[in-house]
Amino acid sequence: MIDQLLRVVLTALHRLLKLNWRVRRPRTFGAHALALTPERKVILVKLRYAPGWRLPGGGRAEHEEPRDAVLRELREEIGMTSHGTVRLAHELEQGVDFKRDLASLLIVEDVRYTPHKWSWEVERIVESPIDDLPADLSPLTAQWLEALRGKI
Repeated sequence: MIDQLLRVVLTALHRLLKLNWRVRRPRTFGAHALALTPERKVILVKLRYAPGWRLPGGGRAEHEEPRDAVLRELREEIGMTSHGTVRLAHELEQGVDFKRDLASLLIVEDVRYTPHKWSWEVERIVESPIDDLPADLSPLTAQWLEALRGKI
């Protein structure tokens, strides 16, 4: 019951943010991880306020290094405890939710994690083979994975 209420509240707040972005059209920066387990499975998250499975990640300050931001996001979202190689694989200029966003896509290998018992933001975490991803990926995640396909 609490999870359902939280989903409704966070979704409403996210819609208010989108309305603000529609008016302001801000310049934003993001860092997102194609996080691979030692078994080479992709780690995806389902957020409480947005539909579909997504790559872990989020916003970053303009001068924050994408590597630092993506590692912070992995610790926050999935409870990452260790990782191997981290490399910037792609950067995309995108218009998302009325924002002008520079999305930095990083590949993080050998990710080990202990999921948080409960999170305000992340509802579920899944590991999936790269060639058998969930059908309900967010459209943006599907686009990012296609951009990264040849770089894995």
